[in-house]
Amino acid sequence: MTQVGSGSEVLEQVGRRLNLRISTAHITGALLAVGAGALTSANIRGQRGFGLVDLITLAIYLPLTVLLAGCTFARRTKKVTIWMVEERQPTTAEQRSALGLPLYMAAGSMLLWVGAAIIWAGLSSASHGAAYSMRVALSILLGGLTACGLTYLLVEWTIRPITARALAGNVPECVIAPGVRTKLLLSWAVGADVFLLMIGLSFVGRPADEPPSAAAIWFIIVAGLVAGSLVVYVATRSLVNPLLELRQAVGKVQRGDLDVHLDVNDGGELGLLQAGVNQMVLGLRERRTLQDLFGRHVGEEVARQALEQGEVALGGERREVGVIFVDVIGSTNLAQSRPPEAVVDLLNQFFATVVEVVAAEGGWVNKFEGDGALCVFGAPVAQDDFALRALRAARVLRRELLGLAAAKPELDAAIGVSAGSVVAGNIGDERRYEYTVIGTPVNEAARLTDEAKHRLGRVLASEEAVSRAGAEATSWLVSGELRLRGIGEPVLVYEPTGGVEVRQPTG
Repeated sequence: MTQVGSGSEVLEQVGRRLNLRISTAHITGALLAVGAGALTSANIRGQRGFGLVDLITLAIYLPLTVLLAGCTFARRTKKVTIWMVEERQPTTAEQRSALGLPLYMAAGSMLLWVGAAIIWAGLSSASHGAAYSMRVALSILLGGLTACGLTYLLVEWTIRPITARALAGNVPECVIAPGVRTKLLLSWAVGADVFLLMIGLSFVGRPADEPPSAAAIWFIIVAGLVAGSLVVYVATRSLVNPLLELRQAVGKVQRGDLDVHLDVNDGGELGLLQAGVNQMVLGLRERRTLQDLFGRHVGEEVARQALEQGEVALGGERREVGVIFVDVIGSTNLAQSRPPEAVVDLLNQFFATVVEVVAAEGGWVNKFEGDGALCVFGAPVAQDDFALRALRAARVLRRELLGLAAAKPELDAAIGVSAGSVVAGNIGDERRYEYTVIGTPVNEAARLTDEAKHRLGRVLASEEAVSRAGAEATSWLVSGELRLRGIGEPVLVYEPTGGVEVRQPTG
């Protein structure tokens, strides 16, 4: 989830969590070091465990070092996240520095633990032998390893809102932070290896006849179980949460929801995976948009066939189709008497009506030609009743256009319907082509439209269309015989029977 708030607010929230979690990691390490130091030296004659001097030294050293580390880490965080305060995108160097905060804080913490090991080894050597001093130093270092491992995992988890903002504008193409393998190895080292080493440490420099007590060994085992579980929980949560978000995102994409965006909050492989999903979804959104635009330009069925085939070949095939040509009457005067914007708005209302009626009958608008439209039934998807659909669509379209004209008196249109054999296919060049139909029915429909402009009913259909229309033919009557321009033989034409019911406009 994207962190809400300004950069300064996010830094303040992250800072509070860091102080608490880093302190918890170091206190855990200190308790582990005290327990290890005391128990690994237990049952050795002449050697005491954790004493008053150690307690006083710890009471002074731990708060001072935690305070020093807190101040140092706060300054470092402020320095490498100045771009968040300035509300800008980070540079590449700032991005890498921000993602390097977990490693910086873990390494800085380890220096303090090395200092502690040197101090306690020095204090112990004044009154104990080398073996004891070595066990003390190693116990502290093992506690420090645990603390620093926890620090790295907790810091990496806590600063994810910062990481998400650092990677929001530019995700590198390669891993720029420790990835899944490193985190798992670190979890194993902190959660298991440290405690195995502690068991071995309890035998270092110990007389053979004075073995470690069962209580010491069981303490180390129980501590290992508890600390190991804690470390594994932190590590797995930092890995599993992004994976769950990825799974949810992929599930939404599978269901067709492309409004998905993941915060890239990891500089390792998970971050690259998050960025990859975002890029994939972006590509799918672009593809969906292109497909939608493609379908609007060439028709849904044409677009679907092209996508299924994967390639488009030029050429065509013979099809039996029904054709409607509809054209606005007096469009020249309309353009001269009204502003261009008003003309475009009027034509859009006209074409919207045409598309709606034709689509309802299973046809599609092949092309818009100025103020006219060519509509096809039976291609690219074959229809046995193409003529019936075309004629019925023509009657409904006339009714709908009369309803539109009631609100827009200046709008009038004529309709011509024909049917027959055409060539349907992709016409043009590989670089630019369109799916269309070519043949006598197309020319005939256009000529009938020209003639219909002079008829009161504004609709004419060819004999071929009516003869193929089945039951729809009863809704048409012979109007006469016409000679159409460009067509040799006279054509018997038909008009719809009866009056046309006008639907009153709703808007």
